[in-house]
Amino acid sequence: MGASALAASEFVEIDWRGRRVRIEHQWLAPQRSSAPLIVFLHEGLGSAAMWKDFPQRLCDAAQCRGLVYSRPGYGRSTPRAAEEAWGLDFMHRQAHEVLPALLQALGIDTTAQPPWLFGHSDGASITLLFAAKYPAQIAGAIVLAPHIVVEDLSVASIESARQAYVETDLRQRLARYHDDPDSAFWGWNRIWLHPPFRDWSIEREIESIACPLLAVQGLDDEYGTLEQIRGIVRRVPHTELLELPDCGHSPQRDQPDALLEASVAFIARHRRTGAVDAR
Repeated sequence: MGASALAASEFVEIDWRGRRVRIEHQWLAPQRSSAPLIVFLHEGLGSAAMWKDFPQRLCDAAQCRGLVYSRPGYGRSTPRAAEEAWGLDFMHRQAHEVLPALLQALGIDTTAQPPWLFGHSDGASITLLFAAKYPAQIAGAIVLAPHIVVEDLSVASIESARQAYVETDLRQRLARYHDDPDSAFWGWNRIWLHPPFRDWSIEREIESIACPLLAVQGLDDEYGTLEQIRGIVRRVPHTELLELPDCGHSPQRDQPDALLEASVAFIARHRRTGAVDAR
């Protein structure tokens, strides 16, 4: 069952980089008006629809509300212009500019009721960057297959994805989830394969994260090694780790039940105890 069968897409405009940008988003269980809000941040080739029914399942199990959205360039949000190249700081811009602007446009008071963030892959890295910069505006975070450095394995898999996009039906499959699949694919692919991006790292920045943090990775992740989440716990010692067997880059697809159980328990535990004091 796709996310579109669970919630209808809505649109809101934000000001970003001197232009108006349309953001596709979906509300989950909005009737739980006083419940905590979970904001879902998709992967590098993802969109609101590509989460399918996992956000709804998590919100129902945790008795939370949900917000799923497509970043600019993805899904039904404003596409990336053909000549627009993402910078080395593209994830920082999403964490420090786009997400705060979206939350403000939707009337979400992150000071009065900080949301939980649930990010996957690039979305997980964006989540970490938001948590580090805005410690008082986040209740907690769950990050799936996050990147804190660029590894050889990641680059090799992204090079393989480029070949698949050119030579197979990958473009047609992505077109089911993106109005402009070229916008989504090439924005992501070109920056990750841009030689200076090999030096990208957020290792130092995440050291300031104080909110509850659960980091999840599959043992068979084709886009990153376990050093990604183990590197997080070395820098953010209160991080809880979940390493899943028989699981690739998408735990919500490969091990949804195990991920659901761990996520619900994590949220429930920290809703009772409140945010940890990391320092």
